[in-house]
Amino acid sequence: MHSNRRSFLAGASLSAGLAPLAGAGFSPLAAATSAMDAPDFGPMPGEALLSRNENPYGPAPSALKAVAESARMGCYYADRGLDRLADMIAERHRVSPRQVVLGSGSTEILCAIALAWGAKGKVLCPDLFWDTTVVYGERQGVESVRVPLGSDMGVDLAAMKAKLETGVSLVQICNPNNPTGMLIPAADLRAFADTVTPTATLLVDEAYNELTDAPGDNTLIDLARAGRDVIVCRTFSKIYGMAGMRVGYAITTEENADLIRGYLMSFGGNVAGVAAAIASYSDTGFLAQSRLMVLEGREMILDAVAKSGLTALPSQTNFVYVKVPDADAVQVAMGERGIRIRGAYGPWKTWSRVSTGRLEDVERYAKALPEIIGSLNA
Repeated sequence: MHSNRRSFLAGASLSAGLAPLAGAGFSPLAAATSAMDAPDFGPMPGEALLSRNENPYGPAPSALKAVAESARMGCYYADRGLDRLADMIAERHRVSPRQVVLGSGSTEILCAIALAWGAKGKVLCPDLFWDTTVVYGERQGVESVRVPLGSDMGVDLAAMKAKLETGVSLVQICNPNNPTGMLIPAADLRAFADTVTPTATLLVDEAYNELTDAPGDNTLIDLARAGRDVIVCRTFSKIYGMAGMRVGYAITTEENADLIRGYLMSFGGNVAGVAAAIASYSDTGFLAQSRLMVLEGREMILDAVAKSGLTALPSQTNFVYVKVPDADAVQVAMGERGIRIRGAYGPWKTWSRVSTGRLEDVERYAKALPEIIGSLNA
């Protein structure tokens, strides 16, 4: 009886809400059908989504279980969960929990850093890297100094050193770099840190670190642990397969961490994302399997590149940067086949980035690439 009454009231309320729209050619049935046809998240039906560096094999089963169990607690803020996740990260990397900053994805943290350090001076960075957060700072008045890549498309550390002038408060790089996928040799990056940190803060975005051949060798977290003026950012968006759940973190000195927190736009994570991060942080089985799938997909892409008579940069990530005749033309041609990849990044018109997604989707790209390149070269 009560159930029927609730259903009636809900239906009446919905009808009342739709009534003003009905006379304007609005069809509730058509709207509902359209909504059902188009998923709210992820690729459209039949679409191969290879443009956003996501891990479509996540979140891990352990994360999904945690989300289901924590959903009923979504009415509460995530306080203790955030503390627990910070403690887990701190324990693994042998730092104080006060040195760990959690945010809504690493993007929020990177944007906060751009504003905090941009208020003190200039941001020095390569001219091609994942610069969304630097652009965010620029829109708020932050001044940046951009340095061209080297002839090999790698981050030119020597050229960046030459620009390390008075007034630079932050040096930001992404390692491995996005969109090139290239990794800076560990010894070179450490020597670079020695040059930078006496006068400026070095920020390294390590979003893809877990996908490199030797993650432990290719991080600067140990420098932050030792009290150096270094910030390392990580995310649960990539290998953990949680891009839409928005959990990221930074490890740095306590002083830097306090400064970053003062510029964060949120005051806590979402319960589902934090629960998923806690559950999957040490899920070695899922992480190993994800890495295997990424490596297999990457090899499929590189094989297709070779068969197409093209070349690609050496990648240590879940994407490949391919030299093509026209990146935008390749993007359009792939799109006509239901395959989504990135177009040109700014002036780099002959470089095309493709992500490793589901293997069946990568296979579609691998089959289409030789045909598309042949058509463009005809």
